[in-house]
Amino acid sequence: MMETSVALEGVASQAAAAKRAEEHALVRKAQGGDRLAFEELVRQYDRQVLRLALNIVNRPEDAQDIYQESFLRVYRNLGRFRFESSFHTWLYRIVTNTALDHLRRRTSRREDQAPAPEGADGGTRDFFDQQPTPHPAANPERRLMGREVGEQISAAMKRLTPRERVVFEMKHNLGMRLRAIGEMLGTSEETVKNSLFRATQKLRESLAGLR
Repeated sequence: MMETSVALEGVASQAAAAKRAEEHALVRKAQGGDRLAFEELVRQYDRQVLRLALNIVNRPEDAQDIYQESFLRVYRNLGRFRFESSFHTWLYRIVTNTALDHLRRRTSRREDQAPAPEGADGGTRDFFDQQPTPHPAANPERRLMGREVGEQISAAMKRLTPRERVVFEMKHNLGMRLRAIGEMLGTSEETVKNSLFRATQKLRESLAGLR
């Protein structure tokens, strides 16, 4: 049994390595001016980028602008990518910074109030806005129940701090590793782990009545 598990882990590791190699090959082609390679990178990550932007700014029209500006920044700065981190970590960092710039401009116009700093390690990372929750209940027979559940989940997410929301999103919806999240947010893996633990505990307490 253990040998089977080790073998499966080896296969998964090889598959991940092959995927990284393919991605790096695409990036190198795009760096060399291959437009089709760049378009393929956009295709692979467009949905994740739009989702992350939407979860930060919570406005579909703003998320579209951030999506376009982020990929424009990627295109302009692709030559500076040195493969010191994974491409998606580098990409998500650009998306996050672009969204934070947008939130600062929005705050300066007094359209929204930026969240208060969370702690000593706060800073621009604390400008994250509310994270929307997935639309519930595709089944028509349970639409009303799904709407009520969705409202409870939305209310529960609002009780999380900005850092807890974005860490929860990156871990569970984008599938990012804690170390990569820490690198992207400019903090330690331990801080990310603590934020994720607090977010999970708060959500469990808030949603304890759901079945």
